[in-house]
Amino acid sequence: MDLSSLQACLLFVLQLPGIFAGLREGNCTNHVLDFDKVFSVPGEMAMLHSTLVTSKVFNYPADPYNVTWYDMKTGREVSSKPGRILVRGETLWFLNVTMDDHGEYVSVLRTSTRCYKQAITLVVEQPVHGDCSRPRTTNQMLTNGVSGSLTCPLRDCMDKLKSYNISYSLKWYNGCDLIEDGVGQYTYKRNNQLTVSRVDSNNKRAYTCSVTFTLGGVTGSMSETIAAWVSMQYSLAPQIREPIGEAVKVEIGSNFTKPCQVFVPCKGKPDVILIWQVNENLLWNTKSYDRLHATETRNWSQVEPIEGEWLEKSLVMSEVKEEDLYINYTCVAYSSRGNRRAYFTLLPEDPNVILPIGLLLGGATFLFILSVVTYRLFEMDIVLWLRRAFPVLYANTDLDGKLYDAYVAYPSKCDDGYSNDVETFAIQTLPQVLEKACGYKLFIAGRDCQPGQAIVDSVEENIEVSRRFLLVYDATTFCGKKRPSSTYSNNNNNIVMESQCGDPGGTDGVYFNKTEGISQDPRQRLEVVFATHRALLEGTLKVVLVELEEISPAQLATFPESVRHLRKKQGAVCWWKSQRRGPMCRPFFRGAQDEEKCEKATHRPSPDLSPSSRFWKEMRYHMPVRGKRAVYPEKTALLDLK
Repeated sequence: MDLSSLQACLLFVLQLPGIFAGLREGNCTNHVLDFDKVFSVPGEMAMLHSTLVTSKVFNYPADPYNVTWYDMKTGREVSSKPGRILVRGETLWFLNVTMDDHGEYVSVLRTSTRCYKQAITLVVEQPVHGDCSRPRTTNQMLTNGVSGSLTCPLRDCMDKLKSYNISYSLKWYNGCDLIEDGVGQYTYKRNNQLTVSRVDSNNKRAYTCSVTFTLGGVTGSMSETIAAWVSMQYSLAPQIREPIGEAVKVEIGSNFTKPCQVFVPCKGKPDVILIWQVNENLLWNTKSYDRLHATETRNWSQVEPIEGEWLEKSLVMSEVKEEDLYINYTCVAYSSRGNRRAYFTLLPEDPNVILPIGLLLGGATFLFILSVVTYRLFEMDIVLWLRRAFPVLYANTDLDGKLYDAYVAYPSKCDDGYSNDVETFAIQTLPQVLEKACGYKLFIAGRDCQPGQAIVDSVEENIEVSRRFLLVYDATTFCGKKRPSSTYSNNNNNIVMESQCGDPGGTDGVYFNKTEGISQDPRQRLEVVFATHRALLEGTLKVVLVELEEISPAQLATFPESVRHLRKKQGAVCWWKSQRRGPMCRPFFRGAQDEEKCEKATHRPSPDLSPSSRFWKEMRYHMPVRGKRAVYPEKTALLDLK
């Protein structure tokens, strides 16, 4: 060794403490890479990338920083050299690798307060002569009989070139032969994958992917070799059947179990691992005594319709808490064919509305039934109260062209069915209550007829101008013994009749013959015929049957068919029912004094003459809706002539 060489060695030794002081400065924190070796061959490019520039290491990008690379063989800082080395921040590029580049390189990242370092080894090996594959290979599996894919390991290099906005080309080689895209079994896919269709045993070989690009004025390439092996058993991409992204409602404090079910089309053992993930944290716990845990994975086989394996791993909560709600619980199926994820979310259970709704519906049903029953029991009282309280709800009948609220029909003295009680009720009782107390205006034959007017005209005209027709009768009204024949024509209004009773209004040569079941009084016959015709055929008149005595079936059989039909259809207002509730004279009174008391009792004013009694309420219910009217004294003067 000459003197100059000795001086250079001494100078290098003296500089070593200063060189390594740069590495020790700031007490740098060491971050170890999981894969800290990069393999290359002479003549190719190589990339060493530091992973220190990340938010997991320091407050990036808020804190300013700088990255320095050091060659551990020399201890010197690595700087860019045209055509050989390019330093771009956290990435160290070797543009033309030589055997001398083999060694360990350290990246040091410094901020204003901290220091971090990371070591990467570049391994440079000579390729085997005559072999186009690289000395170091990575293993990947293809499945026999199905399509498979090989992934180029140079994905980080391609991503970095994209970040530099540098274009590149990717080529695949089968041994030394270039694989053309879309030729034979092979297809380029997703920039870094090679798809092999209908894999067979011949595909067990070495495949090389090569990325060619220009960087720092130098055009070069990086390559990696994949040793593909063919498995006679296969495991395709997993299919998660449950959960399906649903929201599950649970009750706080209850236990809960949710299975993750995955089907894997495969032959042999499936290449799938199931893991539950709570938010971003993997749930490895399988201890059953913990509140939140996952069960062991169980599996079972399926042959039809598709051969494969079912996997199931359940998530178990022994007690659901508030903190468990509104969180995504994700089932992850890890597979070499691709990962699959499916989740569900827990939501609080809806309030139990069945009981309140049941009570509400039950209460509404009860109120409805009660309302219907109450209305049926007190229908007349309710309707009469509404008429009195809300008269604006009803149309004013004063403008309908009618003169009377009701036409009162009853048997006269000329009739075989004449009854003094019926006449008294029609002439005195009805006007006393309906006209004087209630303000209605009645037409009563014998009281309101115009002298000299024909019976036919009087009956037809006054029924026409009346809103109701009150037919007052007792058990003997329609039981007359004389039954001459009669004819009636609506077309010519000619009625032929024979009667032993004189006509106070004059007949003008008009006669009337009686039909079956009709008494011989011509006025009552006309009244019944006109009223029932308008009520049953025309529907323009409402007939109210006022029944003073209880009618037996035998007596009812003698009634005109039209009256029987009306009685069956709408019923009758029964005076005799109210009389049953009134005071009665017992037949066992003894002596004249007792008989006198009974007679006085029977002539005592009856409470049934009150408009608020049951009978008169029913009469008012059937009468037309109207306001109070003044009673005409000239029309009621006959009340005092009795």
